[in-house]
Amino acid sequence: MSLFRKLFGKKIDQSEQSIPNQDRGKYMPEIRLPADERFTINFKANGGKFLYCENIEEVKESFNSILTENKWHDEKTFLIDERLSKLFNDFNLKGTKNVSESPYFLSTCEYLISDDGSLLISSNQIAEKKLRELPDHFIIYATTSQFVESIGEGLKGIKEKSKTAIPTNITTIKHFKTAEDKDFLTYGSSAKNLYLLLLEDL
Repeated sequence: MSLFRKLFGKKIDQSEQSIPNQDRGKYMPEIRLPADERFTINFKANGGKFLYCENIEEVKESFNSILTENKWHDEKTFLIDERLSKLFNDFNLKGTKNVSESPYFLSTCEYLISDDGSLLISSNQIAEKKLRELPDHFIIYATTSQFVESIGEGLKGIKEKSKTAIPTNITTIKHFKTAEDKDFLTYGSSAKNLYLLLLEDL
């Protein structure tokens, strides 16, 4: 059974979680959940919609469910990463580079940040556009091998895998709420209605 099935199939052990770190003894190490569990908790707290998939077939099933739920099957897809056209070729996606022509943005990301549940993206995904210029709805495809602890670790990873040409326009998406749900905590941010299709690849 995979880690995520275990995570969503049962509650977190309350016997350990109920002991505040300050009450565990001066020299006891703080309890720290694994990176994937922390990301999941923080991501959902940020308002993101999480769909865990064990294989590509489940990814496609979940993608189809999103399109059906939002009535996007006949809509154009704002798409920059052409690899996704091949991944979802069964859907005959009508890609466009014109934001105004599509209700949603289909993309990958660089890394999944566990510490705050955000997604690290760059010009590889959004070219030189600002988040506020993109559609209000995001569908992000990622894999479990993209988990990192912090933004700093993610930036280091981008640098290491892009030695010849480091991407520009690097930013994070953290607030995953529609415009109607915004409050003073998200004021000034580019909040998005975001679905994460996460494929287990470890």
